[in-house]
Amino acid sequence: MRLLIVSQYFWPENFRINDLCGELSARGHDVTVLTGLPNYPDGHIYAAYRSDPTTFARFHDADIVRVPVVPRGSSNVRLVLNYLSFVLFGLLLGPWKLRGREFDAIFVFQTSPITSALPALLIGKLKRAPVSMWVLDLWPDTLSAIGIVKSPRALAMVGYLVRFIYRHCALILVQSRAFTKNVARYAGGTDKIRYFPGWAEAVFETNEEGVAPELLPHANTFKVVFAGNIGEAQDFPAIVEAADLTRAVDGLRWIIVGDGRGAAEAMADVRRRGLDDRVIFLGRFPIERMPGFFEGADALLVSLAARPIWSMTIPGKVQSYLASGTPIVGMLDGEGARVIAESGAGLAGPAGDARALADNVVRLMRRSPEERRRMGLAGRDYCAREFDRRALIDRLEEWMMPPSIS
Repeated sequence: MRLLIVSQYFWPENFRINDLCGELSARGHDVTVLTGLPNYPDGHIYAAYRSDPTTFARFHDADIVRVPVVPRGSSNVRLVLNYLSFVLFGLLLGPWKLRGREFDAIFVFQTSPITSALPALLIGKLKRAPVSMWVLDLWPDTLSAIGIVKSPRALAMVGYLVRFIYRHCALILVQSRAFTKNVARYAGGTDKIRYFPGWAEAVFETNEEGVAPELLPHANTFKVVFAGNIGEAQDFPAIVEAADLTRAVDGLRWIIVGDGRGAAEAMADVRRRGLDDRVIFLGRFPIERMPGFFEGADALLVSLAARPIWSMTIPGKVQSYLASGTPIVGMLDGEGARVIAESGAGLAGPAGDARALADNVVRLMRRSPEERRRMGLAGRDYCAREFDRRALIDRLEEWMMPPSIS
């Protein structure tokens, strides 16, 4: 199958689309990726890419075609410009850069912004190829939740755009069953909607490197590790508050592995509270390093702010956490909390409830190593049943494969 993947974010940025692209290439498909310049999450074009863009022109056997973008920066204005620039250059330069190439199917990896699907729809029309979209963010709800758009009239206009995009897709995949009702409202029904959750990337299936050396200075402590983006959705003020509430708990450390638009503010909050020795920011690492951090953790932290839209979301890190075999502590509502409870992999409290998070961390800390080991194994078993990587990608191939090829 000749497949075009359209995603504003791609390697060396760390998103699950990288793993999907690698697996589809390994299965013999001819994959091309249309993406932007790497600048997520810190908002600046990666220095390694600026030094030598040619080293980022292929990923596994996939050919990468990039269009210019305005880097995200640290303000909402820059973020909007970042979103718009990918759409503009994707529409203007995407078809030209892909001239002469034919595709059997087009796949859109749709985190924010949903507008990234517009170049895919244009290219799909020009190439006469059906467009499938994997919805990981619900628009316009996400815009309202993070405060980028507050005007009801503007949100209604975005809603019309969402309706246009959904109704011109041949297939819409939702990462959570709770998304279905919202998507169906704009798509005009459920006929082309399929449940397609995330999975743990292949890198988490084995860990040959052992515990990350960055954790060794904290070897004799109980380490709660947060991995991933530091942004508004993750509610770091509540995480720091929970760390403050547990400052008297001897031997407890909160280890933050990641970066993002909210990192500077979170670090400033930690300094103001005098928690520098309790909350340790290690920065961002490539995904290949993450199994070592997960193995060295005593508990893995996942959080989402208290918003209705995020209660419908299963954060992508949950599957990776489950696969690691390490207990999970959550501060979130809805689907994410349900998965943690249903799997038996850990403890989850309400979104935004710093006291509940603090109490759950202490409860996990007081459990015996054997009890925590059983929790981790329960999570790993659940992940194998519910989020099997190979089975999910098999299903995706079946959905996208044109009749003339299948």
